[in-house]
Amino acid sequence: MCTLIVRTGRPLTLMGVRDESADRPWEGPGEHWPEYPGVIGGRDLKGGGTWLAVNPSARRAAALLNGRGKEAEETTRISRGDLALRAAYTGETPGGDLARYDPFHLVLAEWARIRLFSWDGERLSASDLPEGTSMIVNTGLDPESERVAAYLPRFETEPWGELIKAEPSADPAALIVRHELPDGRIFASLSVMEVTLAPDGVTYDFADLTADRDG
Repeated sequence: MCTLIVRTGRPLTLMGVRDESADRPWEGPGEHWPEYPGVIGGRDLKGGGTWLAVNPSARRAAALLNGRGKEAEETTRISRGDLALRAAYTGETPGGDLARYDPFHLVLAEWARIRLFSWDGERLSASDLPEGTSMIVNTGLDPESERVAAYLPRFETEPWGELIKAEPSADPAALIVRHELPDGRIFASLSVMEVTLAPDGVTYDFADLTADRDG
């Protein structure tokens, strides 16, 4: 996932926009992981994990974004996709041998608290997200990001559902993206997810943005 918008309060609301190579196989949300019963998310069929996991019974969600920094050694690298699953299922913060993972940002959300964990390949940092509306991108909580500068003020004042209707663009400031990579593949926004967490329940809405999975 490349963009996560968070609004604190009751309910706590998260909206994630997943940007990925259009030819990377995936499937929509479901309970795909027997080892994490009750956890719902879309599944990356290459890595096996997810970019946004929701645990309705625990009123908990976890979102994963790729980060920037020192990459893991090729011989020991493992997929980051399990991080959101484990966090949503157990509520535990990232730990263990993180050097096996490429850099990431992990947002762990519970209706009373939301935390951001960032691993740059050498150091793990943790913080509570501030009250109000925040945007997390691949460079973290980054006010210098063109996307954040363009869209955070709009997410603070405009209906979120309208903002994701923007036409796909190759502009670095675009929220919904589509552009051709040097090797000819297409990199695009593939899906949007919105999750609300409240003391009395959880909602999870999913929109598949791909008009043609084979295109």
